[in-house]
Amino acid sequence: MKSILFIEDDTMIVSGLTYALEREGYSVRHSKDVKTSLEIIKSNHFDLAILDLCLPDGTGFDIAKKLVNVPIIFLTAVDDEQKIVSAFEIGAADYVTKPFRIRELLARIKRRFSENANNSSITIGDVKINTESGKVFVHESMAELTALEYRLLLILASHKGKLLTRTQILEQIWDYAGSFVEDNTLTVYIKRLRKKLGDAINIETVRGIGYRAN
Repeated sequence: MKSILFIEDDTMIVSGLTYALEREGYSVRHSKDVKTSLEIIKSNHFDLAILDLCLPDGTGFDIAKKLVNVPIIFLTAVDDEQKIVSAFEIGAADYVTKPFRIRELLARIKRRFSENANNSSITIGDVKINTESGKVFVHESMAELTALEYRLLLILASHKGKLLTRTQILEQIWDYAGSFVEDNTLTVYIKRLRKKLGDAINIETVRGIGYRAN
């Protein structure tokens, strides 16, 4: 049974979403504030976390920074560009704004678990990606990547040999929030990846279109 950490201080949302999650067969552990959540994290493992951004004693970011190798979905009324960017910068898997549709959220959660189960390891060139641990190995040595660098590498590796447009990549990096990202941001991260991975992977630039990795 998959275990979900659910942090939310709105009792109506807690009641409805907890019921829906449990009907889907998930085990749900709920908390309404940062302090209690951090105590729960110390002694429990979770397969996914759903975090509100605005909490009585802090923010969902305070909790996200303490979660290791746990996919995070932010569920919040905050529809601010900088907050969305910050969420993905720290490695969020998704960002859903309120009001939300429960069936859509359940579908996103199911997709996340399905991706984790079906793609535990990806190899491209001399780079091996362990998607369960989030670790990347280059010539058998572990590479240190930021959350966004890792996400970009995962996108390229998952489409090995295929040409991806810049728009396609940006949409996947930001989970369909590509409008919040300046186009030259992608160029910067491609350069960083090339520098860190060296000749272990070939990231080809197709001028005016996008990138292809082999």
